[in-house]
Amino acid sequence: MSAQPHPAGIYPMLYAYFDRDGKIDRSAVRRQVDACVVNGAHGVAVLGLATEVSKLSESERNTLVEWVAADIDGRLPLAVTVFGDTPEQQIASGRHAKNCGAQWLILQPPRSLDIGDAAPLRFFGAIMDRLDMTLAIQNAPEYLGVGLSVDGIATLAKNHANFTVLKGEGPVLAIREVIERTDGKLAVFNGRAGMELLDNLRAGCAGMVPGMDSLDRQSRVFDLMRAGREAEAESLYREILPGIVFAMSSIEHLVCYGKRIAAHRLGIAEVFDRMPALAPTAFGLGCAKRFADGLGALR
Repeated sequence: MSAQPHPAGIYPMLYAYFDRDGKIDRSAVRRQVDACVVNGAHGVAVLGLATEVSKLSESERNTLVEWVAADIDGRLPLAVTVFGDTPEQQIASGRHAKNCGAQWLILQPPRSLDIGDAAPLRFFGAIMDRLDMTLAIQNAPEYLGVGLSVDGIATLAKNHANFTVLKGEGPVLAIREVIERTDGKLAVFNGRAGMELLDNLRAGCAGMVPGMDSLDRQSRVFDLMRAGREAEAESLYREILPGIVFAMSSIEHLVCYGKRIAAHRLGIAEVFDRMPALAPTAFGLGCAKRFADGLGALR
C-alpha cells in the first residue's frame, strides 16, 4: 500500500436525522456536510455511535455514505466507520466506502466479540489483510464492551502496515499511554464529544471526532493550538465546555440532546427519534435550546 499522510484535525461525526416517516432525512445530511465545510472542519466522519449506526440497515448505511460523499464533493476528506458482525461484512462495507471516496475507515468491533485481545486481533487482522487503504480501529471498551489493550493495539500496529490511525474513546491519560506505547506510529483521535480537547492535543492526538454540536468552535480551537495561540484556544474552549459536558453524559444522552443542540443550530425544525431512544424531557429540551442559542446558528 502506498504511504498516505496521516489525517489530522476535527472530523465531526454526523448525526442521523430521520423524517416524520422514519426515513433518513436527505436534506439534513447535506446541511450537516455544508456546515462542516463552511465552519472550518478538517474532515467529515459518518456511521459512528452518534450516527446511531446499529439502528440503520445495511442499505441505509450504504446510502448514507453515498449521500455524504456526494455532498462533500472532494471539499474535505471523509472517514467512515465500518459496522458489521463478521470480517466479510466489514470488508464489503469498507470496499463500498472506499469506492465512494472515503480516505480512511474506522473498524468498529462487534459487541459479540469475546473480551480480551485474542478475538479482536483475529477479527481486525482478517479485515486489514484484505483492505488496501488507511485503516483505524475504534477502541471504545467503555461504550462497546469490547476493545484492545495497549499491548494489543501495539501488536496490531506492528503486524499491519495499513493500521495507522486509532479512534479512541477514553480519558486523556489512557490516550496518552497509547501514544507513548506505540512510539507515535499511529495518528490517534479521541472522541467523547470533545471532552478534554486541549489536553488531548497536548498529549499528542492528531485530532478529535466530536459531534456536530460545536464543530465550528472545536475546529477553531484546533487551529489556534496548531498556531501556538494556546491562551486563545483555552478561552474559546471554556465557552463550549458546559455544553459538551451536558451532551456527553452517555451515548444515549448525546444522541438525544447533542443531536437537538445541533438541530437548533442547523435550522432543523423537528427531530424524530428512531427507537430505541432516550425520550427527551421538557427540562432537557430547554437545556439543549439554551446551549444552542448561546452558540448561535451554524452558517
